[in-house]
Amino acid sequence: MATKKNLTADRASVGHKVRYALSNPTRIAPYVKRAARDSWLRFKHPDHVDYYRAVMASDTGRNPEAAVGSQTHDRWLALGKMQFDYLLEHGLAPRHRMLDIGCGNLRAGWRFIDHLETGHYYGIDISPDILIAAKRTLTDRGLQAKLPHLTITQDLTLDFLPDRHFDVVHAHSVFSHSPLSIIDECLAHVERVLAPGGRFDFTFDRTEGTEHQVLREDFYYRTQTLVDLAAKHGLKARFMDDWEKLGHGQSKIRVTAA
Repeated sequence: MATKKNLTADRASVGHKVRYALSNPTRIAPYVKRAARDSWLRFKHPDHVDYYRAVMASDTGRNPEAAVGSQTHDRWLALGKMQFDYLLEHGLAPRHRMLDIGCGNLRAGWRFIDHLETGHYYGIDISPDILIAAKRTLTDRGLQAKLPHLTITQDLTLDFLPDRHFDVVHAHSVFSHSPLSIIDECLAHVERVLAPGGRFDFTFDRTEGTEHQVLREDFYYRTQTLVDLAAKHGLKARFMDDWEKLGHGQSKIRVTAA
């Protein structure tokens, strides 16, 4: 089902919250509960990565598929297939080496692992809880023999990964939960791990109005902000118009070496 993007709303504004509450009264209580939980977690974990790791631990404990943004198993399958089909259409070949940043519980990752040659998939995530769920997905799909790498990380410096190794770097629904400093950190280091001719695809929550965040969980950026940030690090970034046609709620940018 296509998701219509609201590119002008400031979801952090009081006016938007009031209008949304009046239109969706059944969502008020869940929002208040989540806001209270997030405030407590932010108090306990001032660092954003530590805070979001705690969010993922809480969400994964209830439902690993919902923790990665899929409210039903059918939606989990559909969103994973959307990511896989898109990269397949853009030339993802079994011989390629892939780095999946924020691999989650392998919503798309199990398809990539199945498609790629043995040992060519490397998934990283900040959450040990979601990586445990990822291993369950791997086992359920019978993909142990493909020997994927599933590794926890504290940051996006990618300093533990080899130079010029990955043909495809992929980050789905990662920057949508990241302050600009973390995106900047990733863009500052991603070129080092890209193989010649490699590319880095990432999704983000797009706005054409005021950049804002909601509960320090969802961050909305203008396209030009991220294109300029990539250029600061000597990278060429382009907005992927064909991704928009799929109707996903987030937009996509592709980064290559300039």
